[in-house]
Amino acid sequence: MRWGMYLRRCAFVVSALMGCVTAFQSETLAADGKEKLGPEQRPSTERNWQISLTPSYSRGNFGTDTTSEFVYVPTSIRRLFRDGDVTVVIPFVSVTSNGSATLVGGQPAPIEEDCFRRSGTEFRFDKPECVALLNAGRAASRQRVTHSGLGDIILRGRYYAVEEKEYIPLIALTARIKVPTASESKGLGTGALDHGYGVELSKMLGDKWITFLDGGYNFIGDPEGRELQNQYWFDVGGGHYLTKSFLMSVYYEEYRTLVANRVNIRDFFFAFNYKMSDALRFNGGVTVGVSNSAPDYGVSLGTSYRF
Repeated sequence: MRWGMYLRRCAFVVSALMGCVTAFQSETLAADGKEKLGPEQRPSTERNWQISLTPSYSRGNFGTDTTSEFVYVPTSIRRLFRDGDVTVVIPFVSVTSNGSATLVGGQPAPIEEDCFRRSGTEFRFDKPECVALLNAGRAASRQRVTHSGLGDIILRGRYYAVEEKEYIPLIALTARIKVPTASESKGLGTGALDHGYGVELSKMLGDKWITFLDGGYNFIGDPEGRELQNQYWFDVGGGHYLTKSFLMSVYYEEYRTLVANRVNIRDFFFAFNYKMSDALRFNGGVTVGVSNSAPDYGVSLGTSYRF
C-alpha cells in the first residue's frame, strides 16, 4: 500500500517535470545544483547530455551532543533541452551518526533529539520529547555507527519561464521528487517520499558580475511513527567571472528545520565553477554553518562531461 501511494505520487510529479521542460523555448541552460551559469557558459547545441560526479563531505553536531559525518557521492545524468533540463541523481552515501541526523534529499539534517547527556550514559528524562521517543523505541543512543549504501534517488526538472533581458532577470521554475531508496533502518534516509517546487532568478550585471535569488517549498514525507515539518528554503548570492570560463560565487542559504522547536539550517556556501571546454567542467565548494542545526562545515569537488 505504501509503495503504491509512492508510485502514484511519482507519476504525478514526473508528469509535471516533463510538462515543464516542453512548455517554453529558451536558449539558456544551467548546470547542476548550485552551479549558476551566465551567458559565457551556455553549452553548445550539439551536446544534449551531461554526466556529473560531485562527492562531498560534511560534519557537525546538528544541535545535539553527538557529531555526525556524511559522505555523499552523487552520479547525475542530465538531458539538456533548449527550454530546460531533466536530471536523475543516483547517490552512494555513507553516514556516521547515532540516528539524530540523516540525509534528506542529499542534505544533512537533524531529524531526532539526542537524548543522552555528554556522559553518553545518562538519559534525558527531563525532556518530554525524549521520553516520548523512548516510549516509541526511537531514542537516539550516544553510540555512533557507520552505514553505507544507496541513497535516495532524486529526479528534478527545470524550465525557463522568462529569458533575461536588460532589466528583467532569467526566471526558471523547478520541481523535484525524492524516491525513498535509502535504507531508513541504517540511517541513510527517512524512508519517505518527498517532493518540492521552486523558482530560480539570476541576472548579469555588466559582463563579469551575476546575482542569484532562489527559493522553494519541499513537502517532506513522514517516516513511520514520526512527523517532520515541511520545509521552505531560499538562498541569495552573487558571483564574479575572473575569466569568461571561471566563476567564483558566494551564497547565504537557509532551510526550515524538519524538527519543531529548532533553529533553521543556515550556512554560507563558497563555490567555483570552471569551464575547461564545451565538454568538460569542474566545480567545488565549501559550506560553513552559521546555526547549530547546520553542518559545522562541508566540502565538495566535482566534474561534469557533456556529450
